[in-house]
Amino acid sequence: MRTLLITGPGGSGRSTIAAATAQAAAGTGTRTLLLGADRGDTLGAALGVVTGAAPVEAAENLTAWRPDATESFRADLTAFQDRASTALELLGAARLDAEEVTPLPGAEELALLRALRDAALSEAYDLLVVDLPPTPHALALLALPEELRRYLRRLLPAERQAARALRPVLGRLAGVPMPSEWLYDTAGRWDVELAAVEAVLADRHTSVRLVAEPGPAGADAVREAGLALALRGLRPEVLVANRVLPESVEDTWLAGLNAQQRKTLDEWQGTYDVRHVPHLGHDPRGTDDLTALTVPGVNAAGSTVEWPVTDRLAEDGVLVWSIALPGAIRDELDLVRRGDELVVTVGRFRRIVPLPSALRRCTVAGAALREGELRIRFAPDPDLWPQGR
Repeated sequence: MRTLLITGPGGSGRSTIAAATAQAAAGTGTRTLLLGADRGDTLGAALGVVTGAAPVEAAENLTAWRPDATESFRADLTAFQDRASTALELLGAARLDAEEVTPLPGAEELALLRALRDAALSEAYDLLVVDLPPTPHALALLALPEELRRYLRRLLPAERQAARALRPVLGRLAGVPMPSEWLYDTAGRWDVELAAVEAVLADRHTSVRLVAEPGPAGADAVREAGLALALRGLRPEVLVANRVLPESVEDTWLAGLNAQQRKTLDEWQGTYDVRHVPHLGHDPRGTDDLTALTVPGVNAAGSTVEWPVTDRLAEDGVLVWSIALPGAIRDELDLVRRGDELVVTVGRFRRIVPLPSALRRCTVAGAALREGELRIRFAPDPDLWPQGR
């Protein structure tokens, strides 16, 4: 199954483009699921049907669904309280009833990720179109599975499970109960679920599509989104320029706006595969308007980008790790080696990535940013490098 993730700045019309893309795919006979994240029914307004917690058939071969974060959060909290009943009783804590639970910040993101995973693993659809939140929130959402798995591994490392038999003894020595088995089992289950989401996001059949209205604000948003996606090893397979005016307009005010759009479109053209979607003169509503948008079809290109390690030991005595960061500025770039991880900071975006196995036995010998590519040089550590290499 192919997965298409669609995002863009707030107000760019990304939900409408997502609905039009899903409708167009369904019209070719592709079994399509349109997954939304907005609290309001923006997808339903575009499709002309009401969408909600239960999947609804919006058209032939097209199903729309907005997961209910409240119900998902209540179910998770109830299950957690059941597993942690002993610890809660020890602390004198009172259980929360499901009826009094409201979702905490982040519950909507977790509900969407779970729905994305379940839909991707099912065999009911050929295409999954995901209407992600506006770009800043979408970028945080895409980073969430990797970051949560890292936190779990640091706080509850799997290797400590080998000491289960010692926990009662350690508990008596320390005078406090040690983490019980359910805690590690829960962490293990979460890790498996998050790994499944990561696999969907990194799959070669998953692609990211940006939607933006050409202009100064759209240009800034696309530049920032492209850099943030690159830091996650992704690149947009298509940039949809939405609400594009006709090339020739007679109105003086519209002529100025048109010139502004053309300047931005020319800038985008050299970097992205830009597809124009015309301005209809009104907010699109219903299937006829969505058809009139003539959105680009779903192609077979993925969005993942390889970060290759080049062996230059014979020539320069180093291994070079190349990371594509188009649009990065040297003054806003920072690198920190911490154990077997590399902390990469570009502007306000940061990612902690594990080093490839060969580079873990090396020391950092330098780095350079050239033509949108970060090249980090690693020199073998004689104490760790295999003899004779």
